[in-house]
Amino acid sequence: MIASISHVKKVMGESRAKKKFGQNFLIDANIVDRIAKVACDEDLKTIEIGPGLGALTQMLLKYSKSVDAYEIDKDMYEILNETLKDERLKTYLGDFLDADLSIYQEKVNVCGNLPYYVTTPILFKLFESDLDINRITVMVQKEVGDRLNAKVGSEDYSALSIEVQYLYDVKNELNVSRNVFYPVPNVDSAVISFTPIRERDAEFEKTFFELVKNCFRMRRKTLHNNLKDLYDQELIEKIYEETGIDQKIRAQQLSLDDFMKIHQVIYGGKR
Repeated sequence: MIASISHVKKVMGESRAKKKFGQNFLIDANIVDRIAKVACDEDLKTIEIGPGLGALTQMLLKYSKSVDAYEIDKDMYEILNETLKDERLKTYLGDFLDADLSIYQEKVNVCGNLPYYVTTPILFKLFESDLDINRITVMVQKEVGDRLNAKVGSEDYSALSIEVQYLYDVKNELNVSRNVFYPVPNVDSAVISFTPIRERDAEFEKTFFELVKNCFRMRRKTLHNNLKDLYDQELIEKIYEETGIDQKIRAQQLSLDDFMKIHQVIYGGKR
């Protein structure tokens, strides 16, 4: 079993986990099995981000039709290919942020243990891709999981929160203690799943997500100060008049519905 302290120490030898890649390896087989059961469907391919030594990969293969694994670390990539020999596993060496996801034409699940430093860029890439996603299941630092479920007005509320609320039903599947990793990280983790709740509309989403990000561009500035760098005064006044939104408000005080109203004034079309 790959998810064990003995296997990790045997394979890694005197090598140390690379901090620049946020490497901490799962050593609890029960946790790995629970994550895989949430993430997978036996008739769908699973895309795995950051397989590392392959503890989760091994279980994803058990519950999925097949697995495509993206690994940025050449050493881990070679170990993975040596450890797991399965014709249903395809491995890619490189940064997932550079991956061409247009190669996937079928519905897929996505799963991964995401390092803190790259969690947000990876989620934005997935949310804004053309992937036909059945479910996304990721393990993240617990504080990141809290941010994904952030409420309007909270310090953690962000452009990512808005995208998540628009696209997905978000569920905290389980909390994971730092003590089931080797080496032991400084924080606990959470497994979060994202299940799509609406039909995708690429044309609408492109302008809507861009608007939201621009409104959060300078978090401490008012909505007005962010908008005035993007639109003429006449349009900005029309936004306030038709939405009833106070120009002194900040982006983190606006709900998803508020952003939808602003978008409708600027671009017209659906709400």
